[in-house]
Amino acid sequence: MPKKPRKGDADNAAAEQPPVESEFKLDQKLGSAVVEESSFATLFPKYREVYLKEAWPLVTKALERRGIACTLDLIEGSMTVKTTRKTCDPAAILDARDLIKLLARSVPAPQAIKILDEGVACDVIKIRNLVGNKDRFVKRRQRILGPNGSTLKALELLTNTYILVHGNTVSAMGPYRGLREVRRVVEDCMANIHPIYHIKELMIKRELAKDPELANESWDRFLPNFRKKTLSKRRVPLKVSDKSKKTYTPFPPAPEKSKIDKQMESGEYFLSKEAKDRAAQKERKEKQKERKLERAKEREADFVPPEEGGRPKKKRKKTEA
Repeated sequence: MPKKPRKGDADNAAAEQPPVESEFKLDQKLGSAVVEESSFATLFPKYREVYLKEAWPLVTKALERRGIACTLDLIEGSMTVKTTRKTCDPAAILDARDLIKLLARSVPAPQAIKILDEGVACDVIKIRNLVGNKDRFVKRRQRILGPNGSTLKALELLTNTYILVHGNTVSAMGPYRGLREVRRVVEDCMANIHPIYHIKELMIKRELAKDPELANESWDRFLPNFRKKTLSKRRVPLKVSDKSKKTYTPFPPAPEKSKIDKQMESGEYFLSKEAKDRAAQKERKEKQKERKLERAKEREADFVPPEEGGRPKKKRKKTEA
């Protein structure tokens, strides 16, 4: 008969197992975790060439710890990362891809290298195609920064992320929850919703998260509900209904005559283009003639002499003596 497991066997087995490490290390000598070579490349603008050339040794040193090789091509203006035989972590190449993407978007190298840490992700939000007008786009992009960068700093503190507004994109680094909030704020700002409303909402959520009693409850009653004060309503024309009693007829009303029907009744439809032009010119001349006569009468009215004769004499009443 098989032996029944004793109560302390499970605890002893758990104690004997070594602790699981969260990160891959090169000194573990696990061998290469990749079979084929994977590589990613991205282009960078001309003005980043000098800075990248100076900061490239720092980038190379950081990627070597993860077993990733990198190349900077100043002639083509591109950065390339690829796996090597020393690559132990299969996800390292994806972090390296995000690293060169952030460097191309003008993120400083010391900050961009933090993408290689555990639990740090990035999101590059394209905002140019969200607004059609260039002037309106510049104004709304400035709202993300705020006066002296105060709005951007508040967003970074509330979401625990790093945000860089540059050109037609917004680059963000941090935890996944914070990146989701940053994308929502940026896209709503481009849709003409001011970031201050989201900042107030995030501040309230931060305070509510400290209360353990509200962990399993809905926070909708605590969050502010902002609505537009001026609603753009379409003007509805005033309908004047004829309330007078009409005799009932079972037949529907006759359809209104179209322009072609009216022309066919008058015979104008069958006239040629020259005949129509002559008729229109004749009608125009008649109207001009009538207008001319009216103006002549108005001018002659000033020269009509007044009626002759003085004022009628008033009759005096006779008074009896």
